[in-house]
Amino acid sequence: MRFQTLFEGRWIFAILLILAIGSALISWWLALFFVALILYTIAFFRDPNRPDPADQLAVVAAADGTVADIQEIDEEEFLKARSKRIGIFLSIFDVHTNRAPVSGRIAFRQHRKGFCFDARRPESSEKNEAVTWAFQNPRATIVVRQLTGAIARRIVGWAKVGDELRRGQRFGMIRFGSRTEVYLPLDAEILVKVGDHVKGGASVIARLPE
Repeated sequence: MRFQTLFEGRWIFAILLILAIGSALISWWLALFFVALILYTIAFFRDPNRPDPADQLAVVAAADGTVADIQEIDEEEFLKARSKRIGIFLSIFDVHTNRAPVSGRIAFRQHRKGFCFDARRPESSEKNEAVTWAFQNPRATIVVRQLTGAIARRIVGWAKVGDELRRGQRFGMIRFGSRTEVYLPLDAEILVKVGDHVKGGASVIARLPE
């Protein structure tokens, strides 16, 4: 558990604790229900440390979740170029911390207003509220997009433009079910397939060319 991650859920914890105490005056069963919700919320805000892979050319997953799609698409916000996109769907049971896919400097961060469609729907990528990040190093520029979902309504950013991050270092999180996209150069070798479950900061999803 990290204090910074748990701190993002402070109001949720406070409300659930008040409801648990208040409901204890009415029914112990109702109080136990709210205690169970508190325990789930603690589990949701878990934020484990992850080992960094040894391969310096590896690109790691920016989030925990299931690979929902892999396709070539134009990245229009920063790269303005054709890219390979790996979309990762985060369920309410996944860790929701986002991590840098490569080591490098944050060259871009931009918030986009939008809707909160189910993150599994194809149109969510273009229409949902999002924050786009660009990580630059001498080998490549990797774009990561955090998207809200039907349940997730808050994107949190801890890093800022100009920060130098290590691969796997946390830069933000999305509260509850959502989607994270990683945009890669066309010559990157994709090492995952649709349906794979990946771990942010640890699972290698692609490899950059020599």
